[in-house]
Amino acid sequence: MRAALLYSAAGSLLLSTLTGAPDAEDRTGAAERRGTAVAAARAKAAGVDFGPCPDAQDLPGSMQCGTVSVPLDYARPDGRQIELSVSRARATQKDPHHDTHKVLRQGALVHNPGGPGATGLYFPLIGLLPEWKRIAAAYDLVGYAPRGVGRSAPLSCKDPKQFFTGPSQAPAHPSEAYKRERIAKAKAYARGCAERNGGALRHYHSLNNARDLDVLRAALGEERLTFMGSSYGTYFGALYATLFPGHVRRMVFDSVVHPGPGRIWYRNNLAQSAAFEDRWRDVREWIARHDDVYGLGATEREVLRSYERASARLAAEPAGGKVGPGQLHGAFLQAGYYDDQWPHRAHALSAYLKGDAKPLIEQMEQHPEAAAEAENSRAVHVAVECNDAPWPTDWKVWDRDNTRLARVAPFETWDNVWTNLPCAYWRAPRQRPLDVGTGPGELPPALILAAERDAATPYDGALALHDRLAGSVLVTERDAGAHGLAGGPNACVNGHLEAYLLEGRLPGRSARCAPHAEPKPTAPDRAAGAGRPGPGDASADQAREATSSAMSLRRPV
Repeated sequence: MRAALLYSAAGSLLLSTLTGAPDAEDRTGAAERRGTAVAAARAKAAGVDFGPCPDAQDLPGSMQCGTVSVPLDYARPDGRQIELSVSRARATQKDPHHDTHKVLRQGALVHNPGGPGATGLYFPLIGLLPEWKRIAAAYDLVGYAPRGVGRSAPLSCKDPKQFFTGPSQAPAHPSEAYKRERIAKAKAYARGCAERNGGALRHYHSLNNARDLDVLRAALGEERLTFMGSSYGTYFGALYATLFPGHVRRMVFDSVVHPGPGRIWYRNNLAQSAAFEDRWRDVREWIARHDDVYGLGATEREVLRSYERASARLAAEPAGGKVGPGQLHGAFLQAGYYDDQWPHRAHALSAYLKGDAKPLIEQMEQHPEAAAEAENSRAVHVAVECNDAPWPTDWKVWDRDNTRLARVAPFETWDNVWTNLPCAYWRAPRQRPLDVGTGPGELPPALILAAERDAATPYDGALALHDRLAGSVLVTERDAGAHGLAGGPNACVNGHLEAYLLEGRLPGRSARCAPHAEPKPTAPDRAAGAGRPGPGDASADQAREATSSAMSLRRPV
């Protein structure tokens, strides 16, 4: 893959400032292991008192909600407790193809959609979708908001009223003055995180997310966990598999974060920026193939010039006073995650260049009513990644590595820097990344799903996890780059997922699926809001909309 070549070309992306992980005893922490066992025993005895979900009266289906108590600090299980919000839809036990056939319930399927900072509370509604009904028949579908997210002891690092500051710029090669401005903002953000959260901030990290997962398992009454993690969920899922292999029944890793201790998180972000250059080219090539619909250019270079022309125009005069180059860039960055967004983004860009800014504003403006949720998601994202591992503390390292990378991969590189730069000035102590891995027979066979051209979690992460989890099986979607494959448009991938979750059946050591069909271009007069298309009744359509955030795997920006 060209992304790998770009990453290699970036030269000294190695960090001399990052040191290796300590031995297993130090990494896992004896006190935390004991504290997790204490918390899990308490949770098993207490269970979860499920009832009506707050603010969910208009949602379809029979989802219920409850809470699970976990220690803020697992080394002190009798100290401060925090509440995690949990949701569940009971297994229907109804075969969608045979009305009279009762399906055997197989327990709970717990899902995490990624982030860090994304909520999984709406995940149970996915059982209303046709492609999930067989799984929903056999499993209680369980979602939850990880620590820090939503009502689960929420984190905040700045006033949500000040969070959306658009319209904003998005220079691919920022000036020194712009860099100084962003450094000041990163320092202020790190300071805000420390001041608003105090000493609790240090306890929001991936190792505690894995421990929380074991307490949730116990609270649900599951002796062994069936778990599906997507994107970031694959990382702390892999930590869980390493820390608690005997508590695992089945695990699905969908779109895999590279778990290598030296890659968490600074180098993973460099690799992601490199990979996005290829994916951005995929988007432009698709638009160019449909120049008869969009009129943005017949080659990817011509499409790029159209995009740059729009960005320059927005820099001079933001659309509706709300959409600038930063909002345009963010929208097309999301399109790099999900190809079902390509027609809508292309239409908005085309209409804008032809004099109609309305589609662009509708798709890309930031809505004040969403500011609190977005600020919370961003706070958790930054806190977890900053707490998880050492980061370079010298701006010269960031500037050197990313200036070099931006010469060959300009699309996402600096945006990624500004997202994560608070970690250079972080005030909480750092964890030392666990060296993920299990030996033969330690862990039940796991299923790994990955697309070859996924930019958010580049494919080498799936290969690395496959090597580290003995007995795991990798299913690859060839020549495709959508982020998050489970329950998507690829019938081959979904077949392997169902066979594994419903029957425990896996292919050989690896399997390869042909790519799913490209999205069809949408004529400008018929373009509507983005979303994964599909048939269904009103409740299924509502569920599809409601679960779009639950299955959203994008990095918070």
